[in-house]
Amino acid sequence: MANEVTLLLQELSGADGGANREVLDKLLPIVYNELRRLAASFLNREHAVSIQTTELVHEAYFKLTDQKKVDWENRGQFFAIAAQAMRRILIDAARQRKSLKYGVEKVSLDNALTVSAEQNQNLLALDEALNELEKFDDQQCRVVELRYFAGLTIEETAEVLKVSPATVKREWAIARAWLYQKINND
Repeated sequence: MANEVTLLLQELSGADGGANREVLDKLLPIVYNELRRLAASFLNREHAVSIQTTELVHEAYFKLTDQKKVDWENRGQFFAIAAQAMRRILIDAARQRKSLKYGVEKVSLDNALTVSAEQNQNLLALDEALNELEKFDDQQCRVVELRYFAGLTIEETAEVLKVSPATVKREWAIARAWLYQKINND
């Protein structure tokens, strides 16, 4: 299946017009369940997010497939970009709701896999901190996106980023500590 996704993504990179639609029609059934799993994993931790899993998957999929200048390399890259798309969609939704509320609560990053934003403001605080982290360490930001937003394991994250699992563990620990300090001390 992973090879089939990679082949279709590479075909999508070179396709245009009607061929593009045909490739997308083949790709969606293959990646849909995995995208749903990623979205559900995140949304299960985010009690304040009012987006449904199906809505998040569809919005992310359309953003992904609407990309005109992406040279799709493989399945891992596709899901890494899917995690970024889901993050942006959720942040945009939280920003819309923030206009109704004021104040930012703190996000606890003590538990590696259960990082949770209990309210929309927490998600916005996390996003702001991630944007700042990305400015000086892009790889750490990608590790957080893949682990937190996409729910990938250490090994899956290492495969997507083309680094060792030890590097992912180290970057994940450093990023979590930095984000904890940034969010809880601002």
